[in-house]
Amino acid sequence: MSGRRQLQETVRNNLIDDAKARLKKLDVGTKYDHLSCHKYSILLPLLAKERKLHLLFTRRSEKKDTLVTPVVGFIDHSFQPQPNPDEVKDVFLVPLDYFLHPQVHSQKYVTQFGHGFVFHCFEYTSPEDGVTYLIRGMTAKLAILVALVILGKKPTFEIEFNLDDVIASCEKAFLRKRAMSKL
Repeated sequence: MSGRRQLQETVRNNLIDDAKARLKKLDVGTKYDHLSCHKYSILLPLLAKERKLHLLFTRRSEKKDTLVTPVVGFIDHSFQPQPNPDEVKDVFLVPLDYFLHPQVHSQKYVTQFGHGFVFHCFEYTSPEDGVTYLIRGMTAKLAILVALVILGKKPTFEIEFNLDDVIASCEKAFLRKRAMSKL
């Protein structure tokens, strides 16, 4: 293996190892298994590319009254997606730090049943093909959460998470949403 390739591999491995260590600190395991709502997991695949971590996105369906557990996975840098066009419209990468320092981001405050929350929307234009993608709602919130945990930096916009206690912030938001759905 050439020195340059070995350096690239070392950088990739360090990025991934650092990310895994930060994520492990916030793993909730089976803490919410006893809840009676529908439970789903969303895979947030990370890929180390060009000395940065990127999130791989696909467009998915929406589900209501659910507990969604984000599961972060790491995919090989040589991964080439081969989506089923009947199930997946687009596959694209976004640098993880974009969710803390975006070029185009908007947010609005929404109130339902007396409780407010922030609805985030990112516009990301792929430098590879010039296509602009919208990342919003729960997907945007989970991308922000993963970026906060792994990168350990504050975003350039207001967030509803307490950076000193991310788990407690998420639990508070979840319990508030769960209480709203019971009304």
